[in-house]
Amino acid sequence: MAKGGKRSSLKAALVSQQSRLKKKQEALHASQHAERMKATAQAKGKEKAPLRPTIPFTATDNILLIGEGNFSFARALAFHPPESLEFLPPSNIVATAYDTEEDCYTKYPDAREIVTSLREKGAEVLFGVDATRLDKCASLRGRKFSRIVWNFPHAGKGITDQDRNILSNQLLLLGFLRSAAPFLTSGPVPVVQKPRRRKKDPEDDDSESEETGGAAQDIDVNRQTRGTILVTLRNVAPYTLWNLPQLAKNPPPPASTGQKPNPKYIQLRSFTFHRRVWKDYEHRMTKGERAHGQGKTGEGGEDRTWEFCLQN
Repeated sequence: MAKGGKRSSLKAALVSQQSRLKKKQEALHASQHAERMKATAQAKGKEKAPLRPTIPFTATDNILLIGEGNFSFARALAFHPPESLEFLPPSNIVATAYDTEEDCYTKYPDAREIVTSLREKGAEVLFGVDATRLDKCASLRGRKFSRIVWNFPHAGKGITDQDRNILSNQLLLLGFLRSAAPFLTSGPVPVVQKPRRRKKDPEDDDSESEETGGAAQDIDVNRQTRGTILVTLRNVAPYTLWNLPQLAKNPPPPASTGQKPNPKYIQLRSFTFHRRVWKDYEHRMTKGERAHGQGKTGEGGEDRTWEFCLQN
């Protein structure tokens, strides 16, 4: 009985020891798994570091700005450009507005001071320029631009019927794409770099974990490439229903026999337009109360820029 009791006691001790060892190993494995998960999360965090914003200009570009409103984007470009555009000559900027000079100052009281400062800086400011009839502007005839930019185009007709409103703005975009084509520089199709990611500061607030700093540019900035058109819209309905990329790449046939067909474009890229990159830029609407900053450009979504060059 004594021997049996000893064997039973030993077996119990061994079982207990094995149980403790097993628990110890499980705890070790759990700890190792937690470390691996932490390392994986950190690696993923690095992989998803915020993108740098795309700055679609170089310091050697000749830039034509369409539909400038109060000229605050032109001011940002001339006076407070991103670091990569520090040496962009103001004389390389031509800023235009659809309104007459008098109407512009009536709509946007701050425009007079901005225009005066732009002209003193050396930028060219033109009024009464129709985006769909650029050839009618004597000051633009015979000139070529490496970038033609229209931020937040809108027909501004106040049409309440959505289908008619969409059609009105599609016709505006088609007219612009047709009108701007002869003013683009010729050359090879630009090759654009993929956007780079910046290293995220661990002290960054979560709300700032977006694209910041830097520039994404054409690879060979010393060679003249085909000029590009940049159009920025809200990437939310009803603006997405205008179908800008499709209008540029596969335009519909002319509405009348006397009208020239629209040229076909290549979409080079699209990217988030960060207003904060352009110091003191204010998007101004031009219809009714909207002309005084009371309008909205769609709920939610983002501002997005599409960049195109001519197919041929």
